[in-house]
This record gives sequence, structure tokens and C-alpha cells, in this order.
Amino acid sequence: MALESNSSTNATKNRMYREQLITMEDLNEFRSLLLNDLKGIIQSKPLRQKQWLKSNEVRKLLNISPGTLQNLRINGTLTYTKIGGIMYYDQTDIEKLLNGNKVNALPILFK
Repeated sequence: MALESNSSTNATKNRMYREQLITMEDLNEFRSLLLNDLKGIIQSKPLRQKQWLKSNEVRKLLNISPGTLQNLRINGTLTYTKIGGIMYYDQTDIEKLLNGNKVNALPILFK
């Protein structure tokens, strides 16, 4: 008898009422609120670039070979930090290198 009264109590607890049903309108409202919250989070956090890049990342970024990167290190064109056999390059140093070697375009007049 205790088992029967216990199961009827559980059935009463698990009963769903009409006001507890989720409608399509509720889901659309929730979706809109969620999207607005996500947009706010994304816009509030500026995308931050990595400060330190490894050799393979620098080679891909500059589209250069390992030998060219080594030459840039040897002649002091590009500074680096070596930790445990891994070389790291500061993103701002790479930007300075690119900006320092910028060649201004001259307008060519066609005759």
C-alpha cells in the first residue's frame, strides 16, 4: 500500500499543467533574447590578436621560407625570444617590420 500511495504522489508531482507548456511564440521570444545577448557579448569584447607568434605562424603570415626567417633573425631585422628551443616573435615587431619596409606606390600616367 505504501508503494501505491507513493506512486500516486509522484504522478501528482510530475503532472504538467496547461500554463507550463511551451509554445512556438515562447521559443521565438527566447531565441530573440538569446541572440541579442550573444550579439552584446561579441560586440563588447574586441578581437585580440596573439601577442607572441611561433616560427611557423610567422612564416605563414609573411609567406616566407624557414631560411628567410632565419636570415631575418641572424641579420637582426626581426627580433625574437627563445624559450626551450622554441622561438617566439612579437606581433608588434612584425607590424613594425612591415610598416618600416612599406613602399609608396607612384601613380603611373598612361599616354
